[in-house]
Order: sequence, then C-alpha cells, then structure tokens
Amino acid sequence: MNIFNLHQNRNVDREGSAVIVGASLSGLMTGIALSREGIHVTIIDKVGEGQRTGAGIRVDGGEYGESRTARFLRDLVSGGRSSIQLWSSIESRLRAEVLRYPSIALRYNTRVQSVNQDADTAWVETDVGEVIRGDILIGADGHSSLVRRHVAPHKPDARFAGYMVWISSMREEDLPEKYRPRENHPPVTMLDSSNGFLFGSVIEREDSSSGLGNRRIGCTWYDNSRNDLLYHLGCIEGSVVVHSLNGADIPEKTLIELADQASEKWPEPWSSVMRHAVQTRNIIGIPIKEYVPDNLVIGRIGLVGDAAHVPAPVTASGFNESLQDAAVLGECVSKGIHANKAIEALRKYESLRLERVRQMVLSGQFFSQTFRQ
Repeated sequence: MNIFNLHQNRNVDREGSAVIVGASLSGLMTGIALSREGIHVTIIDKVGEGQRTGAGIRVDGGEYGESRTARFLRDLVSGGRSSIQLWSSIESRLRAEVLRYPSIALRYNTRVQSVNQDADTAWVETDVGEVIRGDILIGADGHSSLVRRHVAPHKPDARFAGYMVWISSMREEDLPEKYRPRENHPPVTMLDSSNGFLFGSVIEREDSSSGLGNRRIGCTWYDNSRNDLLYHLGCIEGSVVVHSLNGADIPEKTLIELADQASEKWPEPWSSVMRHAVQTRNIIGIPIKEYVPDNLVIGRIGLVGDAAHVPAPVTASGFNESLQDAAVLGECVSKGIHANKAIEALRKYESLRLERVRQMVLSGQFFSQTFRQ
C-alpha cells in the first residue's frame, strides 16, 4: 500500500498538516486559510483540473470587525465588493492563489474511497489504495459529502426541500441592444409570479471589467410546480436528491412549457435569457437541497461549506458562510494542530460556527415550507 504521510517532514509542516477533501470553492478557501497559519495542506478532488462552470454567486462586501483572513478572501474573490460573480471566476482566482503557496499540494483525479482517524492522525484512502494522512481532515466535498457520513453517520444526507430552480445565463452582447441592462442596473432583480419567482442577475465577467456588453445576464427561476417531473426522471429518490436535470435530459414538452411561461411571466431581458437557454438547452434544473447540521466535527475530522450546511439558495448566504467557515477554521488552528491541539482547534471551530450555520439553514427552511406545494 502506498502511504503519503504528511508527518514525515516536520520542517515543512511546522504547525501541522491538513488533508482537505474537495477542491471546489470551500476547499480552496479553507486551504488558503490554513496555509496562512503555517499548516501544510493537501487538497484532493475526484475530478480533473480542467476549468469548471457554475452559476452566478452573490458575494458580500464583508462585515465590520471581520478577521484579516476573511478580508483577504473577500478581496481575492471580489475585490472586497458586494457583487454577483461567476462561479468560474471565483474558482479561477482561488486556484491561482493556491498555486502560489508551496505549503499547499493541489491534487486532482484523486477519488476518496473512505475516511478514518485514530488517536494521532486522520486519513483518507483512495480508490487505488493510497493513504493520505494529516493532523486533521476537512470535508469540503459538497452537499453529497462522503466525509459527512463519518462526521454525522446518524444524519448523512441533505434532503429535498420540495421545489427546484432553473438556472441559465447568456452573454450580454448576445441580447438585442434595447434589452441590455443599463450600466448602473442593480446586480439583482427579484420578480414574483404564481408558482414561482425569479432572481435576475447582472454578473461580472472573468476580467472584472465593467460596461455594457461585457457582462453575463443570469436567471434563477424558482419553480414549485414540477416535483413530479423530478421524481419521474429519477432526480430524487425518497427525500434524497440524486442528481440535477441537465439541459440535454429535459423533455421537449417541458422545454416548450418553460419557453411559453417565460414569455408570459417575465419581462425583458429575463424572458429573452430564458428562451435562449431553452432553445440551446443551456439550462439546468436543480432540485433544492437543505441540510441542518447537528455537529461539524468528530475528533480530528471536520466539515466546511456545503458539506457542513446546505441552505436554500434564497438565503443568498451559502458562499459567504462558507468563506466564514474557512476564515474561522484558520483562526482556530493558529496555535498549531500537532497532537491534541488538533482536536481542541476543531472543537473551538464547531463552537464558533455550529449555531450560526444552523440558524442560517433554518431561516431558509421557513421559506421552503411556505413555498413548496
């Protein structure tokens, strides 16, 4: 068995070592936060290192009294400004920052089979039998987290919230000029209708430049009328979300209905964005998931981001709370994580974050109970 033991080189991991499962936004932010405190970090992800995509994300401008790491991360992802950023733009900036740190090893195409711990270390075992160890192990592996199954075996799964969201976007320059939002248009517009509502967003482009024709126009359409479709297509089993609905898999009848309803429900430019998405099948239907954590850590293993808490996206807080997870965990490991300091650091992290993220998800659940059919 091939052993990759981070404890073998103490002159490198002066303050300790961490393994992070998941190289999405939460994992990258957590890796940066830990490395800034002297921790040697290995981030692993099952996917390849090619550019990934995602929807627009609302980034807050920060709060008074935030930690230096939280401010650093906000500056990194959005220049410290409140804005709507492309998921891919944020990921690109975070990955570039990670690659600047000699104390972070970023490994793609590494599939975790299991996680475990003993009195001295925590580790993952991969599908090829490799064991990767650290003083702590952090699950940043999303809403269907494998690491969560170890941390919270009594409550391993995020649950279907009872409705879905259609997500689409298009380049502003592809819209008729008369429909393009003004340069001072608010970044988010909320529109209400029967059986759903829509968040329209003006999303900054990769290069963060401004001006008409240089942005993306996004639509996030909350829909509580198509749960039967989700069950029929196997997107949901029982109360657990299995997969999203990609454009290529959406029935033609549903696409026609969406195009007709977009024309009836939504004004420009949002109706044009939705119709374009339907015509090109550049649309995804996502069953909404929620997860209220009872705990965030067990021994040397902890959770951050969607692995730790899954709020309804209507709260617009998922990314920002994930950033706080990373920043707070960084503060908690600042005195090192060798020996029992690792368990103490994770306990402190849980004490600072658990109630806050529980309340965040519960606030979204209140909305879900009133919106779903």
